[in-house]
Amino acid sequence: MNLYLRLIRVVVAALFGRRLTLLDDSVVRFRVWPNDLDFNLHMNNGRYLTVMDLGRTDLMLRVGLFGLLWRRRWAPVLGGATIRYRRSLAAFAGYRLRSRLLGWDEKWLYLDQSFEDATGAVAAHAVVKAVFRRRGGTVPTAEIAAAFGWTGPSPALPAYVQALRDGEEAMREGLREGPRAA
Repeated sequence: MNLYLRLIRVVVAALFGRRLTLLDDSVVRFRVWPNDLDFNLHMNNGRYLTVMDLGRTDLMLRVGLFGLLWRRRWAPVLGGATIRYRRSLAAFAGYRLRSRLLGWDEKWLYLDQSFEDATGAVAAHAVVKAVFRRRGGTVPTAEIAAAFGWTGPSPALPAYVQALRDGEEAMREGLREGPRAA
């Protein structure tokens, strides 16, 4: 099934589906189609990242974010993704993609996305960080939260998100040191 058809299905279902609050889980059901497969006949690792876009689209629609994005001319931009593959998803297997906002810092929103097989076992788990951009720069997360009526600080981020942030900082430091000689 072409990803555009999946996108249309996600958008229509989200528009007619139950509304979510900012911290609710979005759950979207999919099936592994032949064009999702790699040479090992399971879902291609890159396809997980593409399908994750659909999960975030469902979440944004169901919390009412698209109207806000349109009115304020904000654009969502992914800043990074870390994914761990745990189990294969075979051809024609059904699965659920669970997406939820974990919290935020001054710049980034952190989301958790999990692929669950038919038994509920986690096939892959990812953490992504996203930002909203507008003409002139990044939209502060405090402004985004206020637009949703959120008062107070972000929910506490899990320790694994802080560990990922520390790892990214170490990568930045490594890049500042320059390329390594062979």
